[in-house]
Amino acid sequence: MTGNTVTRADLTEAVYRSLGISRNESSAFVERILEEVAASLQDGQTVKISSFGTFSIRDKKLRMGRNPKTGEEVPIAPRRVVTFRASHVLKDRINDGHRRADAAE
Repeated sequence: MTGNTVTRADLTEAVYRSLGISRNESSAFVERILEEVAASLQDGQTVKISSFGTFSIRDKKLRMGRNPKTGEEVPIAPRRVVTFRASHVLKDRINDGHRRADAAE
């Protein structure tokens, strides 16, 4: 894994190493999963990945914002946003790793 960001290439490499399938098959596998998640969200469905978390769509209404440079009020158009809620399993795993890092210092 490179740096602090996990990329599609990193996911593909992890699948390749874990499953032992070709890199092309690994790439297609990762792409297919991401496409399915995106398509489900686009259709307004909730995507729940057990022991990881839940992705869902939230509709935001029209609201007034402010241009920080001019102070002028500007309408912000209604839109749909993706939200993620981590499962308790993921939260526990993250917090356990953080506690271990703190104890090592």
